[in-house]
Amino acid sequence: MFETKLTTIPITKEMVKKAYRKVKANQGAAGVDKESLEKFQSNLSGNLYTLWNRMSSGSYFPKPVRSVSIPKSNGKRRMLGIPTVSDRIAQQVIKDYLEPRLEEQFHDNSYGYRPLKSAHDAVAAVQNNVREYKWVVDLDIKSFFDEVDHELLMKSLDRHVPEPWVKLYIRRWLESPVQESDGTLTRKTGQGTPQGGVISPLLANLFLHYVLDKWLTKTYPYIAFVRYADDIVIHCQREMETRSILDGVRERLSDCKLRLNEEKTKVVYCQDYRRVKKKQFGKKFDFLGFTFKPVSLPSLYGGMYVSYEHTMSQASQTRILTGWKKEKWHLRSNLTIQDIADQVNIPMRGIIRYYGKFGLWKLESLIYRFELRLVKWVLKKYRKLNGNYVQAYRWIKEMKVSYPGMFYYWTLF
Repeated sequence: MFETKLTTIPITKEMVKKAYRKVKANQGAAGVDKESLEKFQSNLSGNLYTLWNRMSSGSYFPKPVRSVSIPKSNGKRRMLGIPTVSDRIAQQVIKDYLEPRLEEQFHDNSYGYRPLKSAHDAVAAVQNNVREYKWVVDLDIKSFFDEVDHELLMKSLDRHVPEPWVKLYIRRWLESPVQESDGTLTRKTGQGTPQGGVISPLLANLFLHYVLDKWLTKTYPYIAFVRYADDIVIHCQREMETRSILDGVRERLSDCKLRLNEEKTKVVYCQDYRRVKKKQFGKKFDFLGFTFKPVSLPSLYGGMYVSYEHTMSQASQTRILTGWKKEKWHLRSNLTIQDIADQVNIPMRGIIRYYGKFGLWKLESLIYRFELRLVKWVLKKYRKLNGNYVQAYRWIKEMKVSYPGMFYYWTLF
């Protein structure tokens, strides 16, 4: 292998190799050059050398970002920007270089896309807060990633990044045009950072650190908040505080060239057994795939009581059920039950580990719906059961006794 030489920009080959390994682990689609990870790896040494040479000399320029439209749970679509493999590696190099420095600045209540923090940590923080605070302001920033102001973002970077070469590359990524599926190039107009870029979450966290995190802490020291990327939940004790906070946040976002999504932003009263009922306010909100709402639970002393808890959201459940329906394995009598298990076990494991983190009992309804689909497959495959659901359930139960590890969920429920 070639030796690293001193250059005007302190990027070493080891930094590029390390970044490549992370990009490889995360996989991802090809960019505008249609070069997949597999194709990139066919000349790995040469491609990494070329990238290092360009980055370390200042001659690196990113290619346009490929625009991809993906469906959202509400029926709308989200636009993602997919950089090329080389550009993802380059962004990872700069992310690795900057992240330790910026992590020292970030607020403890910021959880999104940060080392040693997770969505589960954010959900747990919200759950703890709703027990202490009666009111929630569920904030939604309109088109955040499309409207991040480049000059304000670079101003945030100036506070922590003295190296001109780092800011040079970040500005080039920010200004990279977007290429549509028909080949049309859309130029940036001083705002936006594409969802899908490796560096985007770090830049978003830095931007919102100054726009909201520090500002909230200084302006409203008596409240609590949890932020996961651009999903923000603010907790307070009094109704009048929610009005003041909403007005303040609206003005703050406007000053920072962002907008509040008025239709999705709402005030919620966290009703539980300790709190007076307030019928005129909403009592539930969604956060990271969970719905927080009043739930009746059995008391240790007999009877029931109302607690404010989180469960799997209806939108998440609908998305999963729609996915199972589209797979149509319940209609294919040519499959074996092992074929079905092989097909569903990996995604099922992810679903259970995420949504069942705070209690498997919260998934009983979803598992019931899955097993009902499995029953339909049994009845289609074994006509001799004559559509008898009881016998089909009995057949599944016998399979579970004989092969308890066939389906992942069989080991848990």
